[in-house]
Amino acid sequence: MTLPLEILYIRLRNELEACSNYLPAEFDLGEGHLTSFPLKVDISLEHTPGPIMENDKVTYRYSHRLQLIIGREYPFEKPLVIWRTPIFHPNIMMPEDGGHVCIKLLSEWSFNSTLSTFIKGLESMLISPNGGSPFGTDSCTSAAQYYNSGKKKSIPIITAPSPKVVRS
Repeated sequence: MTLPLEILYIRLRNELEACSNYLPAEFDLGEGHLTSFPLKVDISLEHTPGPIMENDKVTYRYSHRLQLIIGREYPFEKPLVIWRTPIFHPNIMMPEDGGHVCIKLLSEWSFNSTLSTFIKGLESMLISPNGGSPFGTDSCTSAAQYYNSGKKKSIPIITAPSPKVVRS
């Protein structure tokens, strides 16, 4: 099932515009870009802690890149997600393994879902790995073992300092 192209174009433009208010990236909202399927949208997540393995130690990265691949069947089908930056997560493959993201964990997708809520779901999954449902790659299996072992420490969250009010 598909939407008429004109309606799909309007919906995608509106959703990407909403995402541009939430994400640091600018999106090409021109009609030529939005009607060529599959539509590939590069996303940057900033200030979101995600585990990585560095020098045999789990640390956190706060800047991530991924790509949403939106098919002509959108919004009846959710986008495909390809991860582009290093990650140590049971539900997200390393880029060299394909970068696939286990979007079955984001199974609440429906016609009424939006790209911004989908991206927020990805952020939530990034912060809260599910060690009980890993991909079969070595890195995902290792991450699942790590999270299932109870070694996981609380994630350090970066917060912006409160603005200071200066009176003259």
